[in-house]
Amino acid sequence: MIDNLSQKQKAVLFMLISAFGFALMNVFVKLSGDLPTVQKSFFRNFIAFLIAFFILLRSGGGNISSVSKSGWFWLFMRASLGTVGILSNFYSLDHLLVADASVLNKLSPFFVIILSAVFLGERVNRQQVAAIAVAFLGVLLIAKTSFATGISLPVMIAILGGFTAGAAYTCVRYLGTMGVNGSLIVCFFSGFSCLVLAPKMISGFVPMQIWQLVILILTGVSAAVGQYGITFAYKYAPGNQISIYDYSNIIFTAVLGTCFLGEIPDFLSIVGAVVMFGAFYINFRFNKKADKIKAVCHE
Repeated sequence: MIDNLSQKQKAVLFMLISAFGFALMNVFVKLSGDLPTVQKSFFRNFIAFLIAFFILLRSGGGNISSVSKSGWFWLFMRASLGTVGILSNFYSLDHLLVADASVLNKLSPFFVIILSAVFLGERVNRQQVAAIAVAFLGVLLIAKTSFATGISLPVMIAILGGFTAGAAYTCVRYLGTMGVNGSLIVCFFSGFSCLVLAPKMISGFVPMQIWQLVILILTGVSAAVGQYGITFAYKYAPGNQISIYDYSNIIFTAVLGTCFLGEIPDFLSIVGAVVMFGAFYINFRFNKKADKIKAVCHE
């Protein structure tokens, strides 16, 4: 069935799968209890590494020998930025409502648009700039702040997580255009993160109950689903065409957060999310119009 889909349809499907996987991960992180952020991040990456490594072995190694020096550089950049993004996201999940942290983290697709224009030469237009401006208005509403009171540390870290995730996904997009195997991208990132986090995790390890370990394993599994989804999504289509669908994560997270955590977003958070969805809609409508123009031109 997937083979019959267009490149863009495949990208949208994988983006929706990714959004649901990361929504589950967000909820599991919150459910795991009062554990250090580094410890949660390590287990999330370790389980994802095992899954990716197994798939990589089954596929014959993913043509590792064919990866160029430039490809290894971008793998390193993707892993470094992604590690910062995970730590930022998990910290914000521990200190904000899961829905609010998810919305702020989902500034990443807008950063993908900006960074893809700067580094990959993908065109940015006035409509996309307007969408970015509206999205940041939504951020301010969710942050419940003003220039007088300042933005809280968890909110700033959540925004940092959105930026580093956007930069990491830009690297994923570039690696996809280079033909680098998706399992290799996931495996390298997860393994790199584990190596970076291991010393701090070991020195500050907090004993866990069985139920916490099970939840962290589920966190890693759902993260692997999300990671594979977004890796293949950006492989099949440019960020400016499919990033809108990544925001389905906000809906998934809000619903799961309400059902399993009893977290109900307040009025300003809801208004902020609606404003951000307005930005997403601007971006979506422009892409749809652009696709129609291209179709007419090719007729």
